[in-house]
Amino acid sequence: MLGLGSQIKPHIEKRFSMPWSHPARRMREYILALRAIWSAWNEQTPLKFEGEFYRHTLMTPFFAPPPNPFGAPKVFLAAVGEKMSEVAGEVADGIIIHGFTTERYVKEVTLPAIERGLAKAGRSRADFEISGPLFVVTGTNEEEFKTARQAVQQQIAFYGSTPAYRPVLELHGWGDLQPELNSLSKQGEWVKMGELIDDDVLNAFAVVSEPDGIAPELIRRYSGVVDRCSFYAPYRSDPDRWSATIRMLQDA
Repeated sequence: MLGLGSQIKPHIEKRFSMPWSHPARRMREYILALRAIWSAWNEQTPLKFEGEFYRHTLMTPFFAPPPNPFGAPKVFLAAVGEKMSEVAGEVADGIIIHGFTTERYVKEVTLPAIERGLAKAGRSRADFEISGPLFVVTGTNEEEFKTARQAVQQQIAFYGSTPAYRPVLELHGWGDLQPELNSLSKQGEWVKMGELIDDDVLNAFAVVSEPDGIAPELIRRYSGVVDRCSFYAPYRSDPDRWSATIRMLQDA
């Protein structure tokens, strides 16, 4: 599997020192270009890809590997917004939903966008996989719960400060939280940002439960929606705790 993600404008320009332009259109074309290159390698089709952003028309035998016996990799596209989610449905094999998402946002925004993309390509939901890292707050005692809660609150606040992710908050009526978090992020007030994530916001983004309640709550929220998940838990914890939850999900 090949995972791809566009990142956001400040990281592209200030972290990677690259120009920013039309992320959804560019990503769509990038994936199509990759598939053309893989086809040239695996099926020996002439390479002639000419798009708006990418152009690939040369593939000499010296640089062409032999056909891959396993075929081309599946492409999974990370997406938050409607445009990128629609691109995923159209040209990718699956989507990696962002940790900064909620059950409601996935069902009301992400899924319809994926369906529009699938319809463009003449595909069905059975041809597509939804994967997601899902926030979990858990512990076996009060101190562990406190540590986990604070860590997840700060992580949610970090993502919530991003202007591109504001639509997720706006769906719940929390849009005004984004500029406040953004202002604090520019001051380096990471702890104070986390304190703005109250229980309503935390419970919308994260499963907050004792260990034996994690799997049932994940199933309640995402069964029939998310095909594969990982646990987004930015704090130290006992690995065996997650093994038990995984077994419960597998047995469901």
